[in-house]
Amino acid sequence: MKLKEICSLLNGCLEGDPDLEIRGVNGVEEAAEGEITFLSHKKYLAALKDSKCTAAILPEGVSLETGKAVISVKNPYLAFAKLLGIFHPPIKETPGVSSQSVVSDSAVLGKDVTIYPLVYVGENAKIGDGTVLFPGVFVGDHSTIGFHGVIHSHVSIYAGMQIGDRVVIHSGAVIGSDGFGFVPDETGKRNKIPQVGKVVLEDDVEIGANTCIDRGTMGETRIRKGVKLDNLIQIAHNCTVGEDSVLAAQVGISGSTSIGKRAMMGGQVGVADHVEMGDDVMIVAQSGVPSDLPGKQIYAGSPTVKRNVWRKTQMALPQLPDLIKKVRAMEKRIEELEKND
Repeated sequence: MKLKEICSLLNGCLEGDPDLEIRGVNGVEEAAEGEITFLSHKKYLAALKDSKCTAAILPEGVSLETGKAVISVKNPYLAFAKLLGIFHPPIKETPGVSSQSVVSDSAVLGKDVTIYPLVYVGENAKIGDGTVLFPGVFVGDHSTIGFHGVIHSHVSIYAGMQIGDRVVIHSGAVIGSDGFGFVPDETGKRNKIPQVGKVVLEDDVEIGANTCIDRGTMGETRIRKGVKLDNLIQIAHNCTVGEDSVLAAQVGISGSTSIGKRAMMGGQVGVADHVEMGDDVMIVAQSGVPSDLPGKQIYAGSPTVKRNVWRKTQMALPQLPDLIKKVRAMEKRIEELEKND
């Protein structure tokens, strides 16, 4: 593909030979001659000096003096992602239902559905047009999956779950497992509370590998439109995750928690039950959230505080041993002075 064609696709501004042939995309360190790379910020410009790339995608207003061709765009990372999709388009599956799958006679399959071997689709389940179910997928009775979904191998979707359009669920994820609900009797024995609620995944959601999303005793657990969940995440019963939120690996959300729109959580963040978070909350990795958080703030620590407070606290911690020594010395001196009075 010629560089001018790439520039047109990215709606960028080109500096350099428009007829340069680009045969691939790669990271700045791995890029070879004939490939294009990207930098998201001018502070990484030094990395381009040793790069063998033919061209680079850069932020607007940033120039190079290396002789390489440049396409300037507002968002280089997004442009690079689009370009990756062009050079590495997804493999198109061949529609059809494998004879080695088990699909209930009452299930409703849309047009161009692909069902691989060892898939199970239960009674009255509905699978939308163009959806792909890879080997080992389980779809329980009365569950629905929308248009153009991709359900990877060994995903379990319990009965009665509702999944929207263009949803991607990666291998090993469990949608609709029972919420953790038990009630003790007079002897202290734990009795299971039936979990008859459902999980709703709205359109354009992506669920990482081995992530679990629980249903509740009643009501629903809802993952709203555009949410992206990483691998190994636990979402407990009756939670709501707001639109376009992003949660990194090993985040754990306790029951009946409500998360606002566009939330961002680093790895291993833990959230207590019945917490409410506003829109645009950001939480630093390994933080613990015990109570409600207002929106449009960055939080860190366990228990969480505003990030600037947490930073000051962390900077003070290494000074505590010396401070304790000084306080003890002062206490001793005070005692001596009091004895002499």
